[in-house]
Amino acid sequence: MQGPVQTIPLAFSRLKREGFIRQLDAAQRLNLSEGELIAAHVHQKAFFQILSQPEVSGIHLDHSQPQHESVEICTADDLSALRLRPDWHTLMASLEPIGEVMALTRNAYCVHEKIGLYQNATVTERVGVVASANIDLRAFYSKWAHGFAVSEMTSRGRQHSLQFFDVSGVAIHKIYLREDSNVQAYQHLAKQFAADSQQPGLYAEPLAPKPPEQADQQIDVQALHQAWAGLRDTHDFFSLLKSHGVSRVQALRLAQPKFVQQVPRAEMIRMLTAAAAREIPVMVFVGNHGMLQIHSGRIHKVSYAKPWLNVLDASFNLHLRMDHIDTAWIVKKPTVDGVVTSFEVFDAQGDAIAMLFGLRKPGQRELSAWRELLDDIQDTQHACAT
Repeated sequence: MQGPVQTIPLAFSRLKREGFIRQLDAAQRLNLSEGELIAAHVHQKAFFQILSQPEVSGIHLDHSQPQHESVEICTADDLSALRLRPDWHTLMASLEPIGEVMALTRNAYCVHEKIGLYQNATVTERVGVVASANIDLRAFYSKWAHGFAVSEMTSRGRQHSLQFFDVSGVAIHKIYLREDSNVQAYQHLAKQFAADSQQPGLYAEPLAPKPPEQADQQIDVQALHQAWAGLRDTHDFFSLLKSHGVSRVQALRLAQPKFVQQVPRAEMIRMLTAAAAREIPVMVFVGNHGMLQIHSGRIHKVSYAKPWLNVLDASFNLHLRMDHIDTAWIVKKPTVDGVVTSFEVFDAQGDAIAMLFGLRKPGQRELSAWRELLDDIQDTQHACAT
């Protein structure tokens, strides 16, 4: 493996000299995972030499370029990484001194970016939580395998980040410093969490395949309906799926019509645009198997530049590939606080791309304006059907 690893930085530099290219695109061009690309640039001495340079600074989101993970556009050859030890919760709990940063979580077809502080990090046996004013995360650390502090020269100057990957080298979560971030605190954190071994390279293990979905006729649909009607909390829905042996999309497909309606994927555009126009505060959930990132509040600037549906607000960006939405659903779940309604979109593999709710806290009823918006969409679909 030593030979191929040594050739990756040169190949990456050649790609960048050809023009603007993101790390993810470069990795795909080189038939690598993104984690393998970063790991090939591990060089502890070069990393800290770069950090000691006085011109080092963070970045701003470029709202004029609503492109998938546009912050990763590169034009120069200078990239260096430091491998981090896998003490993920302690690391996340140590981020506050760095100050304002940009949190990025993505899946195959959606990117969720939030600007804020990492505060109030806690962890249970299964889930890590960051719950600050703007950064709201649920981290599943058992899926985290590799982490790096990364320094790269881009078209907008030096860019620093923390990047985390699963065993296959697929990105789970990224944290980008901004212009006003504390680079000295970032340097201190990098030294504190540097792994003992700084050998370049990463062995990308294949992810275990998802278990096949059971045939519909094997599901006790009546029991599923009874369990759904008896829900008392939206968080119990995952347990419902597990106990009845159904995937999420399969459960939606088999649910009673009073709880679920499938709608055209274009309704995603209508829903976001209307939520912005009506000033309805929403919750936008985007995640992967290792991280769930949440925006809570109003959205303002919604644009559609085919195939990308974008939210381009000051502290929140969303970039969603409309052409990869396979199914879209309006879903209702009973709770002790009344019915909670969501708009959910999935890809062809049945993986969630994004889920949206009206803004609410436990103990509060659902916003009437949010429910009216989704009722309007459902009424339109009923009218079209008849």
